Amino acid sequence: MRLLATSLFTAIVVAMTTMPARAEDKGTKVLDYTMKSIDGKEVNLAEKYKGKVLLVVNVASQCGLTPQYKQLEGLQDKFHDKGLAVVGFPCNQFGGQEPDSEEVIAKFCKTKYDVSFDLFSKIEVNGDKAAPIYKQLTAKEGPIKWNFEKFVIGRNGEIAARFSPKTLPDAPEVIKVIEAELAKPEK
Repeated sequence: MRLLATSLFTAIVVAMTTMPARAEDKGTKVLDYTMKSIDGKEVNLAEKYKGKVLLVVNVASQCGLTPQYKQLEGLQDKFHDKGLAVVGFPCNQFGGQEPDSEEVIAKFCKTKYDVSFDLFSKIEVNGDKAAPIYKQLTAKEGPIKWNFEKFVIGRNGEIAARFSPKTLPDAPEVIKVIEAELAKPEK
């Protein structure tokens, strides 16, 4: 019996140490992905945003929270020269509120809100088809609840904070985290 228990324990340890690691177990950072920009170009996030603080948001053009584009653009204007990049990922998973093509989304964002921050191709943020970046973003605290959920990513490529959709992008608690991350040196 003791030999059987020892053999079973050894088999479990061997299996655990030879199992493929999940992204978060391998030290994968949030930016260790390549994504398509809204105009279809491949963007290596780690290269483009190295040393930056990011505000990553899943966006939608036909949502009651869509006016947050104004605050997002305001943050981009205010903190861009200090190292902040606002990044928008259109998503149609919540109430079908982003049904249009990338071309229509880009035109809407520019015309209605004069968006200058980076937008990416439409993705899914929850479920089996979720984009890898969102699988990474939601690994610890669970799925995205609605459009305009926000993540502050520090210069080190790790999640510094997560904010609910109804928290305005320029809310004091969001600004506080952004400023704290911007104050940290690049690594």
